[in-house]
Amino acid sequence: MTDPEPPEGEGEVRAPEEQAQDAVISHVLDQIRGSDTPDVVPAQSTVAEYAEFLAVEAELDRRWPETVMEPSLDRIRALVEVLGDPQTGYPVVHLTGTNGKTSTARMVDAILSEIGLRTGRYTSPHLQRATERINLDNRPVSPAQYVQAYRDVEPFVELLDAKNEIRLSKFEVLTAMAYSAFADAPVEAGIVEVGLGGRWDATNVVDARVSVITPVGLDHAEYLGTDLLGIAREKAGIIKPGSVAVLAAQDKAVAEVLLERCAEVDAQVAREGAEFGVRERELAVGGQRLELQGLSGRYDEIFLPLHGEHQASNAAIALAAAEALVGAGPQQPLDPDAVRAAFASITSPGRLEPMQGGPGRPTVLIDAAHNPHGARALAAALMSEFRFTRLVAVIGVMRDKDAKGLLESLEPAVHEVVVTMNSSPRAMDPDELAALAVEVFGRDRVSVEPQLAAAIDQGVELAEEAGDSGVGVIVTGSVVTAGEARSIFGKEPA
Repeated sequence: MTDPEPPEGEGEVRAPEEQAQDAVISHVLDQIRGSDTPDVVPAQSTVAEYAEFLAVEAELDRRWPETVMEPSLDRIRALVEVLGDPQTGYPVVHLTGTNGKTSTARMVDAILSEIGLRTGRYTSPHLQRATERINLDNRPVSPAQYVQAYRDVEPFVELLDAKNEIRLSKFEVLTAMAYSAFADAPVEAGIVEVGLGGRWDATNVVDARVSVITPVGLDHAEYLGTDLLGIAREKAGIIKPGSVAVLAAQDKAVAEVLLERCAEVDAQVAREGAEFGVRERELAVGGQRLELQGLSGRYDEIFLPLHGEHQASNAAIALAAAEALVGAGPQQPLDPDAVRAAFASITSPGRLEPMQGGPGRPTVLIDAAHNPHGARALAAALMSEFRFTRLVAVIGVMRDKDAKGLLESLEPAVHEVVVTMNSSPRAMDPDELAALAVEVFGRDRVSVEPQLAAAIDQGVELAEEAGDSGVGVIVTGSVVTAGEARSIFGKEPA
């Protein structure tokens, strides 16, 4: 690893803010050089570029955190306005819901890319690296592109910060970065995932042509409450006048709330199980084979290399959303071969993703399920699509989540639990989580290992004790837990 070239103009008198920035980058460079993992720098980046990316992330992390939401769009509206409203330069598919948003967004992106559109995709949170959040042409931006996106909006952010009592939040700045990067590319379609809720989420300054609402359940109770219908109303706030609302199958009362919003703003409605859906589904090696009913007709012989009935549902939703965005209909359907190619190319990191396995070795899977709704879908997939004779769960949960509900949802699929924690300041203490796990699983089925890497090793050892080939380990409980597990197994961000 070579040292970066000296900055251009060295020897000149530099402004105090430039000197401060250089000091941060120098500190980060020292950390990288002293790291035990010298391959921390992405292949497409120089050390200096990656150091600047980490410095930008450190700056963003000093802002109001993403886990905090204020019921106002005033700051983000002011920011995109001074940027020239970049979010209006391309049609957008806007997604909200409790689970399935990121997987569905990736599928929409794949379909639109396969039919020849240049796309921009914005999702959150990331698994391993913040660059995963902003995608151009169905690929994460490089650290250098991420830094450039920040530098493009930075002067306007500072201008508004100086005028307002409350600084822009990290998520507001990230959202502006994505919208601006998409306009600069330029993209022909945007796929945007809500960060939290819907109506007051920073992404909701976009006037989406297509609004997608995946299944609605309980999550983020500290901000959205525990009233399911109230949560549905918040999420329905992304449905805009004259748009197409693509609605996943929902609880009847939730569906009524969403349809009320559609009637209120005169949005067209496409409902899973009515206008579109999964016609046939069968298990296949490495995934599943589907026949989907789209808005423009049926698409058969689709191979989806993901596991779970919930992913088949996500595929149907994504197909309908892509059709709605481009105006496909019975007289002008999407190219079936393009649809097949798009779905066959799908990856969804951290969603029942295999890390290792093989003759004589336990299968290790990771999944980002972080609430009871997601854990139920995970448990159903584990029981229906895998034949484990012994399955050990390695679980690390955030303390603001319904940890007991998550454990109860997983219990039917899991034989033993290793309780652990990830590196987030929000991580639940392993002893506290273990106490809940004992209530659900019983003391004999629960062990504690605070270090995630060691917990995974322990999970593998427990699985191997069964002495046969039908054993596995599932690492789950949090997006952060899944992301850190990917890193432990040497997986690159994707």
